[in-house]
Amino acid sequence: MGIFSSFKRDSGGIEWLIVGLGNPGEKYARTRHNCGWLTIDNLSSKLGVSVTRVKFKAVTGTCEISGHKCLLMKPTTYMNNSGEAVVEAMNFYKIPIERVLVICDDISLDVGKIRIRRKGSDGGQRGLRSIVTLTGSEDFPRIKVGIGDKPHPDYDLAAWVTSEFSDSEKKTVFEAFNHAAEAAELIVAGELDKAMNRYN
Repeated sequence: MGIFSSFKRDSGGIEWLIVGLGNPGEKYARTRHNCGWLTIDNLSSKLGVSVTRVKFKAVTGTCEISGHKCLLMKPTTYMNNSGEAVVEAMNFYKIPIERVLVICDDISLDVGKIRIRRKGSDGGQRGLRSIVTLTGSEDFPRIKVGIGDKPHPDYDLAAWVTSEFSDSEKKTVFEAFNHAAEAAELIVAGELDKAMNRYN
């Protein structure tokens, strides 16, 4: 068993996809909807890897976490079509849905609040909806980063999620990106319950 497991690691095979949802382009770079991308930036910086290779309708980079080779992904399809990038990578590397970790924003959580789930519905998040629709499954772990609800009911949702964090929110949310990156490492290491207990 040990021989085959070491061969799997040495063969260059990706074992996990870590997908940060967001929108491409400087216009969206620091917006609420880009929490997934910003968490991937935090994680890649921490691991000392670059996420610059264009592949699977995404910007990607490879890293190793707890002995598992992972593909870091920032889909460039725009949020509503995120599933296209995920499915391409899943099919190429034969990754089961349970090893697709998705990081995204959530308006139902206060700014900077983290919520980790083993699986579940899309909760109205359109990037998650695209992944659920195209994979046909809700059985993938996800880390949600709170961006706060609209300031008032009449506020346009699209305008809200594509707005930038206020100066007073930035410290809280950047700390959240750090926590989300740490949670991602725990999940890949097989410590999902520990991640949930620590950050939920």
